Amino acid sequence: MEPLENMCMLDRFLFAEAMEDPWIHEYILKTIFQREIQLRWIPETEKEVRNHPNRRSIRLDGWVMDKEGRAYNTEVQKKDTGNLRRRSRLYQGTVDRSLLSRGIRDFNQLPDCFWVMIMPFDLLGEKRYRYTFRQCCRETGQPLEDGAVRIFLNTQGENPEEISPELIELLNYMEQGKVLPGSSKNICKLHEKITQIKQDKETGVRYMQAWEELEMMREEGRREGKEEGRREGKEEGRREGKEEGRREGKEEGRREGACAIVRICTHLGMNAPEILRYIEADKSMPQETKNWAKEALDTAELVKKG
Repeated sequence: MEPLENMCMLDRFLFAEAMEDPWIHEYILKTIFQREIQLRWIPETEKEVRNHPNRRSIRLDGWVMDKEGRAYNTEVQKKDTGNLRRRSRLYQGTVDRSLLSRGIRDFNQLPDCFWVMIMPFDLLGEKRYRYTFRQCCRETGQPLEDGAVRIFLNTQGENPEEISPELIELLNYMEQGKVLPGSSKNICKLHEKITQIKQDKETGVRYMQAWEELEMMREEGRREGKEEGRREGKEEGRREGKEEGRREGKEEGRREGACAIVRICTHLGMNAPEILRYIEADKSMPQETKNWAKEALDTAELVKKG
């Protein structure tokens, strides 16, 4: 379990806590877009958007609209999951559907929407701090001007001459969490606020509750896996008349439970070393289940690298 005081703003929990502060939210947006931005309402974090009960929901790290009617969703991603491009497409479409009230026929009332992802890796491998995407005609280069913009920010870019010093300073702080000599007043103020958030007792309680929720989900995954294994084992045993069927079914259930642990941890934004530490620290988990969970984690890492 990563101590709260060791987190940086690229950790989703700390980022969501920070983005609830209107000053922090405004400051980050102003620095990214290099223009004055005034928020219309108090920012929403970890906002769930679902357009249909049978379809996948999305969770927005930092969601707000400004007084000009423009919508902003700002996210952090510490680990390259290999699916950010299509994930951004899903988020954009889901958010757009939620922005237009039922019964409105004029699609020009759909507000401009900016989706921002901040990450410590280079999505396109061009060593840039910023990649901005707007739809345009492939044949003529003419912009579509549909109001949808997706921006990927890389904290480890190497083209400082092409973006503002303020943005570079912000990205460095979000990754390192340190105030360097000569830092601007805004970065010092941001650091002060982040320090207060980390030291706040209620924040600590929410962090522990998030981990307790993870533990409950883990136990549920193990329980469902075991129950499924028992059912499959009994059916196999009756069908073949062998005790071996039951054992195989139970083992498969436990394996599925171990895989569920890895999937849940990954969904909550944990990287491979963090998941491994969590598995090792869990004294209630049988060693066999730990080995299966590690095997599932290794397989997931190989698939991602491939």
